[in-house]
Amino acid sequence: MLSRFLLLPLAAVLAASPVLAKDDAIEPAKRKQLVIVSFDGAHDNLLWEKSRAMAKRTGAHFTYFLSCTFLFPKSERAQYQAPHEKRGRSNVGFSPDKEDTILRLGEIWLAKLEGHDIGSHACGHFDGGKWSAEDWKAEFTFFQQALKTAWQNAGVGEREPAGWQDFAEKDIKGFRAPYLSAGSGLVKALEASGFTYDASLVTKGPAMPVASGEIQRFGLPLIPEGTAQRPVIAMDYNLYVRHSKGKEKPEKSAAFEESTLAAYRAAFDKQYAGERIPLQLGFHFVEMNAGAYWRALDTFLTETCGKSDVACVSYAEALDILAKEKRATEAAL
Repeated sequence: MLSRFLLLPLAAVLAASPVLAKDDAIEPAKRKQLVIVSFDGAHDNLLWEKSRAMAKRTGAHFTYFLSCTFLFPKSERAQYQAPHEKRGRSNVGFSPDKEDTILRLGEIWLAKLEGHDIGSHACGHFDGGKWSAEDWKAEFTFFQQALKTAWQNAGVGEREPAGWQDFAEKDIKGFRAPYLSAGSGLVKALEASGFTYDASLVTKGPAMPVASGEIQRFGLPLIPEGTAQRPVIAMDYNLYVRHSKGKEKPEKSAAFEESTLAAYRAAFDKQYAGERIPLQLGFHFVEMNAGAYWRALDTFLTETCGKSDVACVSYAEALDILAKEKRATEAAL
């Protein structure tokens, strides 16, 4: 399963990422330190429950980037055809059965009601680096249709919550590309499909989002980690590869957790005492190295989110906060 999340070489990702801007208009001391946590895939129902419980306990809101093949069972996989792929193929699989799908739909709805942000991770987790804008638009159209008809397809249309259709049509505003691989056609497709932000970039450190057309683009930062303080993308899978070459080593889980937590703390402290640029941390719905990275996240959020000048927010909330700051700065000028 984990090999399906393999990221592109770091040099290739950084080469495709624009340099994001700093915002010096507002004094850092007057800006809340934002912490933005997201989860890619959003499939395992037990981890939906676990992450939602973590959010309630710490006061955080998350962004869940959903892969839409988990909205219908593998017995119905022929419904899906990704651009340039065989019909019914997915790099991350499908829901095992309708019962699992129904549980997931309930988790998605509860997360929305609890203030979390549901975004798109496309559907079959394919590398779209060479896709055209039309390819991406076809994938986005299938995603929205799968979300709109999910309860009906699962055979429980009568249980669809009031407001689900509006949610499916209007609330999915954010996107993260599988493998963080975003080609030249992506932004045009995002604009045409009604998205407002993309979180597919990688930056050399925490950075403010930049506008590309009508899309605000965020980047997961490189942060120093380990005794050598070598930079690593602030995402659980990249740490997993760094620590154990992508293979489980549960006997070292505590050490991996400690190193990860130290990296999160240091990255946070640098911004909190400095420019207060939002800190973004990325995760998957897989507990790698016996849960080391999720445990580090839980501890980090527990000790961080309660600070009066810190906000642990979703990407959607971060966009609103940053937009208000910009308006306040323009008014003052």
